[in-house]
Amino acid sequence: MTQIDLNCDLGESFGHYVIGHDEQVLPLITSANVACGFHAGDFSVMHQTVDRAKKNGVAIGAHPGLPDLKGFGRREMKVSPTEVYDMVVYQIGALQAMTVAQGTRMNHVKPHGALYHMASDQQKIAEAVVQAVVDVNPDLLLFGMDGTFLTKVGEKAGLHVIYEAYADRTYQTDGSLTPRSMPDALIADSGQALAQVLEMIQYGTVTTTTREKANVRAETICVHGDGTAALAFAETIRRELQDRGITIKAWL
Repeated sequence: MTQIDLNCDLGESFGHYVIGHDEQVLPLITSANVACGFHAGDFSVMHQTVDRAKKNGVAIGAHPGLPDLKGFGRREMKVSPTEVYDMVVYQIGALQAMTVAQGTRMNHVKPHGALYHMASDQQKIAEAVVQAVVDVNPDLLLFGMDGTFLTKVGEKAGLHVIYEAYADRTYQTDGSLTPRSMPDALIADSGQALAQVLEMIQYGTVTTTTREKANVRAETICVHGDGTAALAFAETIRRELQDRGITIKAWL
């Protein structure tokens, strides 16, 4: 029987600014990637998000990003591998403390935004991220895309890598995500998102923006929490996968 994890980036509100639909999305997913205060979120939002995830039985993961609140962590920065290591340790450690304080545990790590793509494309950055995870807790799972430095380095270091694919993003012919700067980067229709998810799970391929097929490994499916259609996507995908006998469960 096929097992699929549904993950979502959550805890991205900050002070009086509310981002996403966390309360409504949490009952529909199985893994929450919690912002750790650098690209989004703050200490109170982290506490609240951990509490909500715990009550919903959702696996909790750290979502470390670059220190860029204004750019939501989606702008690449010139940072050294040492700086990346330090910022990832700092953020994982903060969320780990939040989980311990609330009598639960952290399950995984998924870098956010530009840091995710930098770690995917640059070996030294990937090594810094992976070493940070290993040094804090080598039992944590690592989410990343197949064929990237992040997952290759993670596997080599002995981490349990969970291969991620996206419901609400389009793909290029090399299997990478279409950059957000391009007009066709985001999928806004839940039917199109569902069709993409089913293809990735059933056939291990994705139809790219040029209508070609690219190979993809999908063990966890991401729906972005700040997307306007996040709730509808999560509802549709969960219902349709369950109707097809696919087990929706976090990797632990």
